Amino acid sequence: MPSPAALQYVIVGGGQAGGWAAKTLRESGFEGRIVLITDEPHPPYERPPLSKGVLTALKEPESCYLWSRDRLRVLGIDFEESVTCESIDRQGRRVALSDGRRIGYDRLLLATGSRARRLQCPGAQLSGVQYLRTIQDSVDLGRRMLADQRLLVIGGGWIGLEVAASVSSKGVPVTIVEASDRLCGRSLPLSLSRYFLDLHGSHGVEVRLNAKLRSLEGADRVERAVFQDGTSLAVSSVVVGIGAEPNTDLAAACGLQVGNGIVVDEHGRTSDPDVFAAGDVANQPFGGARLRFESWKNAQDNGISVAKAMLDLDMPKKDSPWFWSDQYDVNFQMVGVVPEGSAVYQKGSAATGSFAQYFVSENRLEAVAAINSPKDVRDGKRAIASGQPFDTTGLLALAPGS
Repeated sequence: MPSPAALQYVIVGGGQAGGWAAKTLRESGFEGRIVLITDEPHPPYERPPLSKGVLTALKEPESCYLWSRDRLRVLGIDFEESVTCESIDRQGRRVALSDGRRIGYDRLLLATGSRARRLQCPGAQLSGVQYLRTIQDSVDLGRRMLADQRLLVIGGGWIGLEVAASVSSKGVPVTIVEASDRLCGRSLPLSLSRYFLDLHGSHGVEVRLNAKLRSLEGADRVERAVFQDGTSLAVSSVVVGIGAEPNTDLAAACGLQVGNGIVVDEHGRTSDPDVFAAGDVANQPFGGARLRFESWKNAQDNGISVAKAMLDLDMPKKDSPWFWSDQYDVNFQMVGVVPEGSAVYQKGSAATGSFAQYFVSENRLEAVAAINSPKDVRDGKRAIASGQPFDTTGLLALAPGS
């Protein structure tokens, strides 16, 4: 058994999960070599500002960085940027990089995250059709948007809504098209979907629901979108926000178990006990089911906890999943997971600009969603953690499906 100082831990993926894992390994007493590999020319950074402050040039891209390169050096983390991990040799315990190097590992963490789902229709490859996933994506879109005559956002999920809010605030006309009958249908109850529909409408954004795209057309650059009903819309740019897909190619190629992400146990271990996964790509056990969380909070917390597991230390207690979104002057936060068929109660009203909804199952609070009411989210988080019967006195019971 090599001495602790001779051990080498490798992290593939330099996003928030990978960055926090590397820092946690060192600050938890790991004396060996830590290698952090990323295919981007940036140190680990947060992605939420990309659809907000960085996009509108209110923040510099460097403001997203978790730590500078100098800080990584002080921590003794070997940071390998702008290089891709091409393959994993589990038997030989090494990874192959795109520059030809081979790096050995004693334990390996895959924090490969997810990628934007690509649009599949004629014209999807035209110039002016963009995705928002990286710092460079955000900078490029921000530079172009001031010249836009109309931006088309394909997808009424969180990325689409945040981009629409940021771009329209700069005076650029925006149309959102969503193939389903509601916004954020996979993550919001109908009442909150309607709230965000009204919010964007009140700021001049056109929202088209049940709008199924047939094709994008143009000579050298996208000029119009054509829909299944035969209607068309003149556009100057398109942002595609139709979800994300976990980056499981490396894991699958080396024989790890995958399925909607890399399958891990409660400690973040994959089907190979010396290979771990964390962040967006990890398919984790949760409440008797398996879930993959794509959120800022999960990336940070999961990176920290899996790093502890890699050192055979006690993992921090898991918090309830937490998500937030800023659009216009609205702050939305949600904590917990909404069970199917849960009863819904409301405090406050949309008319006042601040309200919260509580999702209760078997007399226990399971989730809280709030508009401009962070205190209700904090209080709800404590109530969820307590597991005690939830007092609904004074709250308005919403009808099922409202």
